[in-house]
Amino acid sequence: ILAKIKELVEPERKWKHNLIDDNAHAHLGSTILGADRVFPVRDGKLVRGTWQNIFLVELDGPRRERNITVEIIGD
Repeated sequence: ILAKIKELVEPERKWKHNLIDDNAHAHLGSTILGADRVFPVRDGKLVRGTWQNIFLVELDGPRRERNITVEIIGD
């Protein structure tokens, strides 16, 4: 998955944005992947398929710290 992301966003490419802040690939990756997801929870447990997992991808780092917001909607 990481190899495909790198292939799509081309971190080595001379993006014009890199003249301002050397992270154009991170912005592109975030646009492609999105910044949010909805995960169903039933009876207090995360509902996933047998082979499904959740992972976080750092596109502009490594960073010393990242904040993750979890919002629970419903009963």
